[in-house]
Amino acid sequence: MIIGVPKEIKNNENRVGMVPGGVRALVADGHQVYVQKSAGLGIGITDEEFVKAGAKILDTAAEVFEKSTMIIKVKEPQAVEIAMLKPNHILYTYLHLAPDPEQTKGLMASGCTAIAYETIQNLDGSLPLLVPMSEVAGRMSVQIGASYLQLDKGGKGILLGGVPGVKRAKVTVIGAGIAGTNAIQMAMGMGASVTAIDLSTKRLAELDALYGSHITTIYSNQDNIEKAVLESDLVIGAVLVPGAKAPKLVTRDMISKMGKGSVVVDIAVDQGGCIETCKPTTHENPTFVVDGVVHYCVANMPGAVARTSTFALTNVTLKYARMIANMGVEEAAQKDKTFRPGINIYKGTLAYEQVATDLGLPYTKLPF
Repeated sequence: MIIGVPKEIKNNENRVGMVPGGVRALVADGHQVYVQKSAGLGIGITDEEFVKAGAKILDTAAEVFEKSTMIIKVKEPQAVEIAMLKPNHILYTYLHLAPDPEQTKGLMASGCTAIAYETIQNLDGSLPLLVPMSEVAGRMSVQIGASYLQLDKGGKGILLGGVPGVKRAKVTVIGAGIAGTNAIQMAMGMGASVTAIDLSTKRLAELDALYGSHITTIYSNQDNIEKAVLESDLVIGAVLVPGAKAPKLVTRDMISKMGKGSVVVDIAVDQGGCIETCKPTTHENPTFVVDGVVHYCVANMPGAVARTSTFALTNVTLKYARMIANMGVEEAAQKDKTFRPGINIYKGTLAYEQVATDLGLPYTKLPF
């Protein structure tokens, strides 16, 4: 198969869809890999390193799309990229279609087949290609939140861990999955007073067993969320429903009652966000203020630590890239049940039922 890796064009996105080690593996399998010129320079990977791994360098994204069958990216395709997709293309990247009707309709109109990293799902319900970026985003959310609690950045002027004789900041993490757990660990490590909220009593029991009295665990319902949010200096939204829009658990009314200079970080913003007042922002303009509360809602948070994120991502995406290249989408889906849910668009039809439900678009069951 001919595989293309274009340079990412989303705002301040320096990650790249494949590192030289991944290219080397694909070339060893007998495939041709084209990489757009300077695709990896933002994270210190030169064109020469890609060439040494067996890739060929092309000057433009248009050339990469024109020559390739499978396109490997990091972020969802932008409008100019969707316009280059054709029915013969297999797009393999993060998509996050549920809150994005325009992208979904564009991909359907292109006739392509689109595989979403975030919906490839293990039999136990875990999302292996989302894990590394969730780990990164969870850890970053606390660093970022601590920074914006500073007075010079519009915050309350609170140090997350306090100092002897001065109380610690209160941090609430809503959702105790991969991202939430990493946020909890970081917040505890920085000395904050941490509350974790989740629907799973099993998960809450696990957190209690791990951290004992160092953490407060609360079952997720509207009353409990409201009480915790109003008492918090930093709220981190880390709720995920695979492939679906995130539920709005923190309401505008709750935000209006928080202390001025409080901070909210919505990790779930690329799935629509779990905080009602959140809207996607960029690394260039990462925050906005609603009712005196600082909102950080960057949709590609791991892009700020792009080198770490890229290598972590290739560690998990390469397996399925090789499967697609070696077998094709249909055979891969039949042989590996974890891969099958990753097929969101199949030859221009919407093949992920939850996205179809969320967007009110026709759902077509996979024909194999």
